[in-house]
Amino acid sequence: MKKRIAILGASGYTGAELIRLLLLHPEIEIKALTADSQAGKKMREVYPHLDFAGLPDLIPLSAVDYSLIDIVFCCLPHGTTQEVIAALPKHVKIIDLSADFRLANVDTYAKWYGHEHLAKDLQKEAVYGLTELHREAIKKARLVANPGCYPTSAQLPLMPLLKDKLIESDNIIIDAKSGVTGAGRAAKQAMLHTEVNEGVGAYGIGAHRHAPEIEQGLSEAAGKNITVNFTPHLMPMNRGILSTIYVKLTKGKTVDDLKNSLNKAYAKEYFVKIAAQGITPTTHMVRGTNFCLLGVFADRLEGRAIIVSVIDNLVKGASGQAIQNMNIMCGFAENTALTQTAIFP
Repeated sequence: MKKRIAILGASGYTGAELIRLLLLHPEIEIKALTADSQAGKKMREVYPHLDFAGLPDLIPLSAVDYSLIDIVFCCLPHGTTQEVIAALPKHVKIIDLSADFRLANVDTYAKWYGHEHLAKDLQKEAVYGLTELHREAIKKARLVANPGCYPTSAQLPLMPLLKDKLIESDNIIIDAKSGVTGAGRAAKQAMLHTEVNEGVGAYGIGAHRHAPEIEQGLSEAAGKNITVNFTPHLMPMNRGILSTIYVKLTKGKTVDDLKNSLNKAYAKEYFVKIAAQGITPTTHMVRGTNFCLLGVFADRLEGRAIIVSVIDNLVKGASGQAIQNMNIMCGFAENTALTQTAIFP
């Protein structure tokens, strides 16, 4: 019997990307799509490229009959999700694509998101869904907190290296660049074509909300508290993230040690790949896919290395990883509906 799916907040980019990918999934049926201001519309009115799909109409959040739903993908804005999820029936499995359950420490959440956590007991139940590094916990989870896009690109290369004690923990610099879909679909002056095109800009300098999420995972891997220097940038492209990460090698270690560590950590993984010698990862190489491609390079500064990590922010950074987690929760093959190769050019 197919799993019955509801997507809450289906009119945003992550909701549309979930639909695009789930239409290829043989084991699920999309039963409900919700929206706020778009409620009452057909999906093709919001996203004409989905016209052929035979999807249900968009309905208000309050109109979902959860007795007919097995799995919910929650794509609601940060700060609105906790109370919604807390009210869902216990039989429903949940993959939350907002930031509302990513931070295990509710005080840290309050500090960075500006309000008290509204579902503290449920937070204790949430499993952080960085799939390759938390697979066993995800298998048994009811609620998975899908990671942020920047944290996915940063943690996948850094956590194995910290665990193996190959890099210093107090000198990590993450310079990350994202396409404009990372800012969502809501109309914003800063996201207008004329504001973004032909320019690159840093934002959230020293204060981006993904910093504590990155530090949470890296601290777990290192076994001690870690603080990173993380700066995101907005690029004039639709999708993709490229993180250039600068690290200091621990004494006696080499770039080859880093490569060997990552190759060992991800040797059996379908979606995390180490670039071949001479290849520098670019966002085009993963566009439209659920892959993370990593490259490791010697810095000209002795004892330092540069790591390049690329993902598609809407797929491995959001909707694709959410489906990967659902597949694990349901016992499906992990790559079901996610085997696409990159769209190029």
